[in-house]
Amino acid sequence: MFGRRLLVAGATAVLIAGLGACGGGGGGDTRGVDPGAVTDVGQGGAGTVQEPSPSPDTVSGLKDSVRHLAAKTTRATRPHLVKKCTSATRQVKHTQRTGTGTGTHRTTRTWYTTERYQSCKKVRAGTETYTRTVRPQRWCVRLDDVDGDTARDDVWYQVTQATYAEARGADEHARMEFTPSGTGC
Repeated sequence: MFGRRLLVAGATAVLIAGLGACGGGGGGDTRGVDPGAVTDVGQGGAGTVQEPSPSPDTVSGLKDSVRHLAAKTTRATRPHLVKKCTSATRQVKHTQRTGTGTGTHRTTRTWYTTERYQSCKKVRAGTETYTRTVRPQRWCVRLDDVDGDTARDDVWYQVTQATYAEARGADEHARMEFTPSGTGC
C-alpha cells in the first residue's frame, strides 16, 4: 500500500515538473515586450511582436455626454424566520467482535446507547421590513460616431465608475475607447 502511494506521488511530481517546463512558468526575460502583445513564431523560430487587436466588445467614438443614475430603493416586507430547536434522543447501535477464533467461533456483542441531540429548523414568526433595490446604481456615457460610423450618434453605454470618471473629465467630443458593461441607460 505504501509503495503504491509513493509511486503515485513520484508520477505526480514528474507530471507537474513537465507541465511547468512546457508552460514557461513566467521565469523568462520579458524586458521590452508588451505583456498584451501577441508573439508570432514561424518556421525559423524567430519571434515577431504584433500589436494586440482590440477586444470585439470594445467601442470607440466621440464623447457626447455622461449620466449617473443613483440606486433606486423601496421599503418592503418579507416573512421573518427564526431558528427553533427542540431536544430529542435516538438509539445508537454498537457492535464488538469478541473471541480469538475464526468463522462460527467468533461472537459478536451488541448494545445500544441513548444519544441526545438538537433538532433545529427555521419557522416563520411574523414579518420584517427591509430595503429592496429596485434599480442598481449605473454610470453611463453617450457616444457619437460609434466605431467610426458617422450615422451612429447618441448611443448610450453602461460603464464602470472609473470609465465614467474618465469620461466626465474629458473634453466635449473627445475620442474615447472603452469596454462597456451594458447598453442603454
